[in-house]
Amino acid sequence: MKKLLVICGATATGKSALAVECARRLGGEIISCDALLVYRGLDIGTAKPTEEERGGIPHAMIDVASPFEKFSVSDFERLALPTLEDILSRDKTPVLVGGTGFYLNAILYKSSFGNTPADPAVREKYAKIAEEEGAEAVFARLRAVDPESAERLHPNDRKRVIRALEIFEATGRKKSEQTPAPAARYPFEAFAFDYPREELYRRIDARVDGMLKAGLVDEVKGLLAAGVPENARCMQGIGYKEVVEFLKKGILESTMSDIIKKNTRNYAKRQLTFFKRTEHLHLLPPMPVTRAAEEVISVYEGR
Repeated sequence: MKKLLVICGATATGKSALAVECARRLGGEIISCDALLVYRGLDIGTAKPTEEERGGIPHAMIDVASPFEKFSVSDFERLALPTLEDILSRDKTPVLVGGTGFYLNAILYKSSFGNTPADPAVREKYAKIAEEEGAEAVFARLRAVDPESAERLHPNDRKRVIRALEIFEATGRKKSEQTPAPAARYPFEAFAFDYPREELYRRIDARVDGMLKAGLVDEVKGLLAAGVPENARCMQGIGYKEVVEFLKKGILESTMSDIIKKNTRNYAKRQLTFFKRTEHLHLLPPMPVTRAAEEVISVYEGR
């Protein structure tokens, strides 16, 4: 059975470039596992790889959704799995790359929801809380009653968070006590660059500066002018929500930049915590992409 190759980790660590180099050497194709790269028109603030940066390697799950859509992890799973099967059927190596852990896990693992019947009333209750108070409010409720399940989920994975709460309310028992650990669909090896924290923060700061110089503010203005609501799901991404506030409140651009950098650093810390629990993860010290690709392929092929 062909193994999947996973390139994951924090933002601004060079995942895309490494994935392209590995795919080039292995004759592979890339599946992007990023919650914002799915949206058309969100290019600068997502660091969406350009055609040149893609190096002629096919990239799936980029630009598959309208910015007006509420694209979810379930939507991602529905589209990405057939793509994965197609790549495998052509005897190509699937290279999964991205920083959205719950999107990545939707491909790597089979969902396991248990046999507890659905309760529409409970689902509606928590869906309403999510709409009124945000996904974090629902996630906090799960963390209070079933921290083990919460540890394996992302706050924005609303479907699975609500399902875990539904199971708890219906049975009085934690979902984590009732279902086995998710089973991997295919064998895989995962790799991530492991930058010292201060170096990672410098890379993040440089990336944000580059995005602003490239026209992030104008990109957000264009989305809003096209009718994308400021509370649309895609506009909640880091970089986009801060620019919206900048445009609404007239704060200094330097202040906006500092806020984006701070929020990105906090997000990177959460990513590091998440991905360090990934099975079969190999951490790579900072090194040139070509050398890193050699290391990755050597481990991936068992050399």
